[in-house]
Amino acid sequence: MTKIRGKKVLVTGGANGIGRLLGERCLKEGAAHLVIWDINEQRLAETKKDFEQKGYQVSTYIVDVSKIEEIKTAASLTLSEVGKIDILFNNAGIVVGKFFHEHTHEEISKTIEVNVLGVMHVARAFLPDMLREKSGHIVNIASAAGLLANPRMSVYVGSKWAVLGWSESLRIEMEEEKTGVKVTTVTPSYIKTGMFEGVKPPLLAPLLEPEEIVDKIIDAVKEDEILVTAPWSVHLIPILRGLMPTRVFDWIIGKGLGIYESMASFVGRPKEEAVPEKKTSKIKLDD
Repeated sequence: MTKIRGKKVLVTGGANGIGRLLGERCLKEGAAHLVIWDINEQRLAETKKDFEQKGYQVSTYIVDVSKIEEIKTAASLTLSEVGKIDILFNNAGIVVGKFFHEHTHEEISKTIEVNVLGVMHVARAFLPDMLREKSGHIVNIASAAGLLANPRMSVYVGSKWAVLGWSESLRIEMEEEKTGVKVTTVTPSYIKTGMFEGVKPPLLAPLLEPEEIVDKIIDAVKEDEILVTAPWSVHLIPILRGLMPTRVFDWIIGKGLGIYESMASFVGRPKEEAVPEKKTSKIKLDD
């Protein structure tokens, strides 16, 4: 069982959306120190001020998790200034809502760098101390997109498939080596945070309330659960995918339930809320 009270927690992409809610919830659960990594300097400062005014101990670092040197530098600073991280939430990510042929090469690379390599490198930076102490918990925010294909988000889907496979493999390694380090993988459907603004929720998979999924994640951490899946219908995807011929699955699940059309009206976050760096307005902060 993982205790949050008295622990040091790090959340990537923690200045907004689900990341911010996760950090705040951990503080309310009694976390001793919250570390927030985010690329958005303004939101980072606002979040730090808000939490500190409530009496919480918070440290913030401006980090682009697509850049390994920034990860290594920030990790070194975090470990020296705050100490060993007990619970790591790998939350940062981006999505591009386009058909694959409409992506630029830069958008493809950025999505993989943030969503896949960033997650792995952040975990790699903090795992050695967890192994030495024989304790720690890594929570990787994947997606239901890691369980099924979806047009207009092909690179995002590919990145989340990678995260899901890596995260589960890491969990098995930690268990086989009896390291004491726990790994939880989160695979939610669309969440009502603004990241997927404009999507049309499929039948049987309504937009998730942010507080609802945060409650599930925190409960899973405390209970050392392996997988967090929401809503309930996401549990059916691997079963139906395995039982149905591909064309039948496409027709009944993909088209019949509206999954394959869910991104047709995607808008994403307003441009003014996007990360202030040189990238297209179609790339939005994950949370």
